[in-house]
Amino acid sequence: MRRFTAINALIAIAGFFVTQPFIEPLRSGPLIESILFTLVLISGIMAVSDRWRNVWVALALALPTLCGRWVNHYRPDLMPPELFLIGGIFFIVFVIAHLLRSVLTASSVTTEVLCASLAAYLFLGLLWALGYWLVAELIPNAFTFSGGDKTLHGSNGLYFSFITLATVGYGDITPVAKVARMLAASEAMTGLLYVAVLIARLVSLQETPKSNAS
Repeated sequence: MRRFTAINALIAIAGFFVTQPFIEPLRSGPLIESILFTLVLISGIMAVSDRWRNVWVALALALPTLCGRWVNHYRPDLMPPELFLIGGIFFIVFVIAHLLRSVLTASSVTTEVLCASLAAYLFLGLLWALGYWLVAELIPNAFTFSGGDKTLHGSNGLYFSFITLATVGYGDITPVAKVARMLAASEAMTGLLYVAVLIARLVSLQETPKSNAS
């Protein structure tokens, strides 16, 4: 079962991204979004389950985040989104670090390694999406919008995060506050470096067996 934890994480987070635009217009959209977010965090816990120490750390980070998310869903007056966003950021950083360590220390290219690298990339997008949402909550008018929805959470946040991570930048959402600009610049640099380092690492792993054989 351990072999497929990265695959489960990849499926969960990819499903979360793909379904966002379709569930938001629904009356039960916020509830479905909370359920999918819960599944993403559970898949993240599974992705670090190779050691019990990692599981306990992941649980310590994930449980307050999940509780805050669900309390905010039913009683937003009691739980502002800033609290569970901070917890979610710390949890995702922990999961990404574990996934990248497994990729960088792997001895060969396997399905698990490929899924871990892809899942880490998607978690990076989610990480910055939560960061943008947090900045938007703390700093009014931190972002400007050329049209459409004027909020930076849900599909809007994921959209802006991934076009920044991919260094596309259509300009329909623009960071204005200094913190927002810093986050966007750091995400763009991270996206470029991640692809470069990942490709170099996978090529190195692929060439190592051939070198040993010769």
